[in-house]
Amino acid sequence: MKSRLIMSMLTGATLLVGTILGAAPARSADVPAEFGTDWHDPVTAAPPVDRPGGRSCRITLAEAQFRDFTPYRGVYTPPDGCGDRWSKVVLRLDGKVRGWQFDRLGHVQVGGVEIFRTSTPEPSPDGIAWSVEKDVTRYSDTFRRSQDVEMLIGNVVDDTYTGVLDVKVTLTFYAGKEPAATPDSVLTLTGGATLTTPRNGERVVAEVYATGSGGGCEEYWYLTVPAQAPYSCRADDGPYREVQVRVDGRLAGIATPFPTVWTGGWSNPFLWYVIPGPRAFDVKPIEYDLTPFAGVLNDGRPHRVEVSVVGVPEGQSGWSTPVNVLVWRDHGRAVVPGRLLTADAGDPTGSSVYTPGTEHRLDTEGGHRLTVAGYLDTSHGRVRTTVTRSLDHTSAHRWTDGETVDGLDAVWKDDEKVTVAGHGRTVTTATRRTCTMDGTTTLGADDRLRTVLTLGDRAHAVTIRNGRRTAWSRLDDTYTGDATYTVGVPRDQRHAVGATSEHYRLRGSDGCHDRRLATAQGVLTEDRDGC
Repeated sequence: MKSRLIMSMLTGATLLVGTILGAAPARSADVPAEFGTDWHDPVTAAPPVDRPGGRSCRITLAEAQFRDFTPYRGVYTPPDGCGDRWSKVVLRLDGKVRGWQFDRLGHVQVGGVEIFRTSTPEPSPDGIAWSVEKDVTRYSDTFRRSQDVEMLIGNVVDDTYTGVLDVKVTLTFYAGKEPAATPDSVLTLTGGATLTTPRNGERVVAEVYATGSGGGCEEYWYLTVPAQAPYSCRADDGPYREVQVRVDGRLAGIATPFPTVWTGGWSNPFLWYVIPGPRAFDVKPIEYDLTPFAGVLNDGRPHRVEVSVVGVPEGQSGWSTPVNVLVWRDHGRAVVPGRLLTADAGDPTGSSVYTPGTEHRLDTEGGHRLTVAGYLDTSHGRVRTTVTRSLDHTSAHRWTDGETVDGLDAVWKDDEKVTVAGHGRTVTTATRRTCTMDGTTTLGADDRLRTVLTLGDRAHAVTIRNGRRTAWSRLDDTYTGDATYTVGVPRDQRHAVGATSEHYRLRGSDGCHDRRLATAQGVLTEDRDGC
């Protein structure tokens, strides 16, 4: 990072970490006065992947030690003994690393389909181990055939950065009836931007694993400022970012990228050694419902599907945006005709206003709204799909000369409503997503760097069928941290202290998960279930 206060050193892609079970909370007497040479293995408060009973088959998908940018390449073969339809497919990564290393990004692809994106924890001198699980049932179409496998966690190992990433990835298949929500086809773009779908698609969803990364300023895009402001990372239009999807040049989807803070972020790895920030180990893809464009895509011809990130300075790299397209087919018709009715989008709105002073300040507002609608003549009649998405961002960034004080208070909102009307029913699913970041890093005259930070990841979703609520969920994942250490000295002279916590609450029609974690100086001091 160019900024002395908030740079981390990611070099590549992203992860879904499952809960590490069985950790006993420490007594206060067990907490050291400062960080030592070891600490608790990484853990998150997110719920584990539910696993069904019955017969299962497990295969090793990839196993490698990453010390450079050489990818692991192998061949996937479907498992024997569990059929070719599965009630669930679970990916698991087991990793270990010791020494000194930055946070690194990685991905796993099967047949060109990105099924997993991950970032790594930073190790202790004595070494750590971590495990990650992800439900990958939605990629079942990919798993039914032998495929090439590629995995990469780009890494640098030398006399200083000694941590070799030793990882193993497995897939466990559970025999049984395939869930109705599983797509029939999972497609990738050919030539980087061309897509040809089956001619009988009745639902189409694009997912984009969008991450700003690579060690440059787009790794922490939410702190960039316009060119006239004296700050280490600049972008002409400031920090507003928006990930857009276009079909044949027409805007088909908009979304706010998640402001991920990686495990070296805000120049303070002591915040993240045990509890990562929201989604740092679980970079979920952004989903776009492209069903209004299905009538266009079903014509049997190739179409251009392009992803771009609004706000990135021209010619500047730093974003990775691999795309998968999921298609649900109408098995009652070989060809499903349709039409795009509406694609109503104005330009993104907003501004960044810089105010100079002893404490510099940048106030940013931004937003965008898109409505797309189309119909399909399916085997069960005409079905119309309308998708409305609204984005909103506000932030106040303040810093001093030399960036010895650097703070941000920001809110991102991404609201989406999908209405499907046809064959005697109307189903509307509304989702409200809110991300928050409120923190300050201060470098004192004694070279003590302190970061105080709160991060929030919240979402509320409800499904209404013919005026009746049929499903709902509410997520509130809150991280808090306060850590201090001495900069510019050998690792064993940093005298680091830090307290962190995470409270992950998920409630809804499917049940409840409520877990609270807390740490001090790398010791897990609380692990409590609230449901």
